[in-house]
Amino acid sequence: MASLPLPGMSGFVAEVLVFLGIITSQKYLLMPKIAITFVMAIGMILTPIYLLSMSRQIFYGYKLFNTPNSYVFDSGPRELFVSISIFIPVIGIGRYPDFVLSLSVDKV
Repeated sequence: MASLPLPGMSGFVAEVLVFLGIITSQKYLLMPKIAITFVMAIGMILTPIYLLSMSRQIFYGYKLFNTPNSYVFDSGPRELFVSISIFIPVIGIGRYPDFVLSLSVDKV
């Protein structure tokens, strides 16, 4: 889920840094920059659609709304702990990327 390029998540920060790197680069002319940015934007739109629909099918199956007695909250405390342990860093890096980017400033 960290690779989703949605605002507020760490994948979004990575995508924005790549966009800024391509746009501010002096290596490419204007038309290749526009073409690369357009292809990247299509990928940024299609990635969440694909990953979220795949996750829905994995967790709930194909017939999500046709089952009469489907329970969505069947996870226990262990699964909830693992989900929160993964979710908090993803949102944290997405909201405050300077914390992680400051680790690489001296090296870059």
